[in-house]
Amino acid sequence: MKKNILIVFGTRPEAIKMAPVVKAFRRHSAYTTKVCVTGQHREMLDQVISFFDLEVDFDLNLMKPGQNLHSLTSAIISGVKEVMDAFMPDLVLVHGDTTTSTAAALSAFYSGAKVGHVEAGLRTYNKYAPFPEEMNRQLTGRLADFHFSPTEKAKINLLSEGVSEGAISVTGNTVIDALMEGVERIKNIENHPGIERLKQLTGDNEVILITGHRRENFGQGFNDICTAIKKISSQFKGKIVYPVHLNPNVQDPVNKSLRDLDNVILIEPLPYESFLWLMNRSKIILTDSGGIQEEAPSLGKPVLVMRETTERPEAVEAGTVKLVGTDVDKIVTGVLELLKNNELYHQMSTSYNPYGDGKASQRIVEFVEKNL
Repeated sequence: MKKNILIVFGTRPEAIKMAPVVKAFRRHSAYTTKVCVTGQHREMLDQVISFFDLEVDFDLNLMKPGQNLHSLTSAIISGVKEVMDAFMPDLVLVHGDTTTSTAAALSAFYSGAKVGHVEAGLRTYNKYAPFPEEMNRQLTGRLADFHFSPTEKAKINLLSEGVSEGAISVTGNTVIDALMEGVERIKNIENHPGIERLKQLTGDNEVILITGHRRENFGQGFNDICTAIKKISSQFKGKIVYPVHLNPNVQDPVNKSLRDLDNVILIEPLPYESFLWLMNRSKIILTDSGGIQEEAPSLGKPVLVMRETTERPEAVEAGTVKLVGTDVDKIVTGVLELLKNNELYHQMSTSYNPYGDGKASQRIVEFVEKNL
């Protein structure tokens, strides 16, 4: 008898990382696999769903202007409950550290289904950094029956918290599965308008890519980041491309400080395929994102992380990533060193990527086969 698998996600990063998981389960005849999206993000989520040709079975469409974590959490719990009643899954798979993941896991637990946590075990052990993601991830871990850890270090974190070793599978990170598929898909796209526009904007110049959106950087953090970018722009002959997050806490300081600089290009957030192309085109990446810390090493791109802590220490230890926080001097020095020191650049761009080989999704399916 077929088992019912429900895969729930709501944001663009989740969709990217769960797309290969969805496809791996749908290839398997032992499962009826359905996808539920909460719409925690909307337009950016839909772009990824379209790019990976994913069929969505339940769309809660919960995104509202000005929504807060309280109302979003309660809406997800209620919305997923209705899906649980309609589909009655044996296993609900959630991803990472979003409000969708935690609320969906709680709703699944209330309904009596088993919960599988993809990208389990990442920790900073500072509940406010990243906020609310650190506690989302820990809470989801407490609710989960199966834990799919990207690395051995993540597994060790779970073991130290009392999780049974038999409930943990070290799979690698599914983002590498998605990255490999995405890069291949881009090769077959001709005259993509977004990519063609990026080619025009960057020309033959060296490119520094910047992304930033973390809540803990709102306010003085983003002011300092902008000050650092200004200083870098005055010493860099290439182009600095910054897809600016739509949150006003990001838009306001970035536009105020950087919009008049000749070699700083401020653009709207990019669809996944355009962003992949831009990452691959860049020389250096400055970010506060978690996923980019995992993706960029597979593309040979050094990453400077504008956060004080990271739940992905493996990349720091491997030498592909360096923490610079929002300290102006550290950001500027970090970038200029990479631009001037060829040996340092080579070390960071050729270091081993600790996050996987592109087979994480298949390992998840194999674990579920044996344990569900």
